Amino acid sequence: MPSRSPYDLLNRKRRGEELSSDEIEWLVQAFTRGEVADYQMSAFLMATAIVGMTPEETAALTSAIVASGESWELGEELGFVADKHSTGGVGDKISLVLAPWVAACEVRIGMLSGRGLGHTGGTLDKLETIPGFRAGLSRAEMVRCIERTGCAIATSTDAIAPADRRIYALRDVTGTVESLPLITASIIAKKLAFGASFLLLDVKTGTGAFMATYETAHVLARSLLAAARGSGIRVEAMITNMDRPLGRAIGNASEVLEAMEVLGGGGPGDVLALARAQAERILLASGRFGPETASQALDDALASGAALEKAREWIAAQGGDPSFIDVPSKLGTPKHRKEILAPRSGFIDTIDTYRAGRIAVELGAGRRRQDDSIDPTAGIEVIATVGSAVREGDPIAVLSWSRDAVDAEELSARYLGSIAITEPPPIPIPLIHDILSEDEHGG
Repeated sequence: MPSRSPYDLLNRKRRGEELSSDEIEWLVQAFTRGEVADYQMSAFLMATAIVGMTPEETAALTSAIVASGESWELGEELGFVADKHSTGGVGDKISLVLAPWVAACEVRIGMLSGRGLGHTGGTLDKLETIPGFRAGLSRAEMVRCIERTGCAIATSTDAIAPADRRIYALRDVTGTVESLPLITASIIAKKLAFGASFLLLDVKTGTGAFMATYETAHVLARSLLAAARGSGIRVEAMITNMDRPLGRAIGNASEVLEAMEVLGGGGPGDVLALARAQAERILLASGRFGPETASQALDDALASGAALEKAREWIAAQGGDPSFIDVPSKLGTPKHRKEILAPRSGFIDTIDTYRAGRIAVELGAGRRRQDDSIDPTAGIEVIATVGSAVREGDPIAVLSWSRDAVDAEELSARYLGSIAITEPPPIPIPLIHDILSEDEHGG
């Protein structure tokens, strides 16, 4: 007989016993109704962070969070529609390139994205630097936008997985954010509630990722695949490098502009390469393309200008003014800029990407507290990235900001402290480490 006592469940979890799916479902439902107190759920989260969960418990927690709110099931209404989630990185503007590029190939894609977390940037914070852009879409508005333009990126509504928001608020203040089963349930529950046909997970690893090593990223990827198994949604996980910032722009407005540059056929090679790799996986998953035709379709969308035109169309459909693509100053101009010069000659061997992300936050590109406002003009331009040859006195980065309370000298020194310059060039690290599917996981 499943237990219905919070006290009993907490004690059993603390002892490392496995809870049944019925017990976990009851606990989440009772917490959502207010019958289980915050302090009791906090104790459950701490016990989970310490002793872990079995894959079956993690799947049950995921299902319970999904059941706490609406299920949109967009794939059933729209036919094939793709979704993508990134675990967060520095300079990660891939979604801004991916959505219109895929849509320009006549494959539908929609995403419920988030805001910046810690040292990592948020897709919605970037998009909201565009004048008039509406990130808050209802289900009906999301459907209309995807039907009209082929793509949409929006914030999750209060009706999607409400239990997750309450649980995450407790995780944030109880030191349980990094618990693997809790991360897994939080990510997959929202994606299952969205209900796409195909989900691509970008699991980042390196100094700028929440999973610093390949081994921990691989474990998370497998956990995410296992939690989604049996949902009816096809899922793949791509483990990608976050040992250096993606592209050259770290910030909000600057990353939007860099994304548009890539869609116009230019921009940094790593952003183009990763966006292409992810777009190819989505086109292949749609069943309408093979490897050669997918690659050709993506090439054609860039060369013809269709990808950039699709970005204009999509931005306008969500209320934004796409004229900034032609007049970048419409996204704002920083009041202050400071060049950082190379202290010696050699090659950029490493960039501590976590530290670079924290510097961007201090400039105003992110939030130190949840209620902080963001300076859309703030950020870092990475002139010399990992592998770049530099000479003493060359500019290697530029800090930009508009607020007055910024200690530029200190942040410049911190940036120099985040890099290593060596004589031999570094050995290149692959941009994509691995691609895992449910079949390879054993599902």
